[in-house]
Amino acid sequence: GHIVRNWKVRWFVLLQDKLLYYKIEGGKKEPHPKGRILLDGCTITCPCLEYENRPLLIKLKTKTNTDYFLECCSREERDSWALDITGAIHAGHPVQVQELHKMKNSFKLLENISLHHIVEKMYDNSTGIKLTRNLEQGNRYKETFTGSALVDWLISHSFAVSRFEAVTLASMLMEENFIKPVGARSTEAMRYSDLSEQFLDDSTALYMFAENSNKNISSKEELQFNIAELSGTIVKQGFLVKQGHKRKNWKVRKFVLRADPAFLHYYDPTKEENRPVGGFSLRGCLVSALEDNGVPAGVKGNVQGNLFKIITKNDIHYYIQASSKAERTQWIEAIKPLT
Repeated sequence: GHIVRNWKVRWFVLLQDKLLYYKIEGGKKEPHPKGRILLDGCTITCPCLEYENRPLLIKLKTKTNTDYFLECCSREERDSWALDITGAIHAGHPVQVQELHKMKNSFKLLENISLHHIVEKMYDNSTGIKLTRNLEQGNRYKETFTGSALVDWLISHSFAVSRFEAVTLASMLMEENFIKPVGARSTEAMRYSDLSEQFLDDSTALYMFAENSNKNISSKEELQFNIAELSGTIVKQGFLVKQGHKRKNWKVRKFVLRADPAFLHYYDPTKEENRPVGGFSLRGCLVSALEDNGVPAGVKGNVQGNLFKIITKNDIHYYIQASSKAERTQWIEAIKPLT
C-alpha cells in the first residue's frame, strides 16, 4: 500500500498506458479496479533492493513521484512483468520495445571486452573491487566481496547498464570460474538454484576470486552438506542433453540419480574432476514427458523429440532430452517415486 505500508494480494492487469489492480474476494477479482498506476513518465527499478527480506520486488515511480512496490512470486515472474511494464512505458518508441525483447534471455558481453579484461580491472589496487573480511555463521572469510558490491562495481565501470545485465555478467564470471561463492548463503544458491539465479545481487552473499578460494574456504558445515547430498544410493545414471538456464543452449551432461536423499545431479563430461556442475533435490518435483509434435513452450532452438521436463518445488524448470522414447520413459519412471 502506498498510503498504509502493508502488503496485500492484488490482481494486476497491464494495459498499454496503465497498470490496473483489483481486490480479490472469494478467489475472484472484483469487477471494478481498486486503483491504477499511470505509466506515462514512470521509471521502473528491477531488481529493487530497498526491502532486504523481499528480493522479488519491482519499484515503479510515477512522474508525480509516487512510489509503488510490487512483489512477485518468483524471479522468473518478476523479470517477465518488468520487461512487459517497461515495454508499455516505452510503447511510443517501438525500436526500444524491440530491443527490450531482444535483450530478454540473450544478454551478450559488450564487444571488445573479455571476461579476462573485467577480472584484471577488478584486481586493480586503486579502482578495482574492494576486498574485505566478512563473518558469516561463525566462519571468517578474508578478501571477499558481496554480490551487490560486484553488481554496483560492474555498473559503475560501465561493464553493464542495469542490475539485470550486471547479474548476468557476474553469473558468467562465476560459470567460467573467475569468482567463487563462499559462505552458506551464496553456496546454497549455487547448489539449488537454476543458472539465472545462482549469483545473488545481495549484500549478505559472499564471493571471492577463485584463485584465493583454497586458502579461505574451511567451513566443515559446507563440506558435510556436500557429502550428505552426494551420499545417496545411485538409482540410475547416464548421458542426457540439457538446456542451459541462462544462454538456452543445449549441452551433453552425465546425470546421476540418487535416493536417500533424493537428488538429481549433472556433470560436465569434458572435465576430469568428479564434481557436479549442478543438481537439485527431487522432493516436491514434478516430472513429465513433453509432446513430440514440434518445439514445446519454454524450449529454445529447434530441439524436438524425446523431451521431458522437471519442475522443482521452487518452480525452476529443467528441460532434458533423452536419446529415445524408451530412455525418456525409463528416466521418468525412475524419478517419479523419488519426488
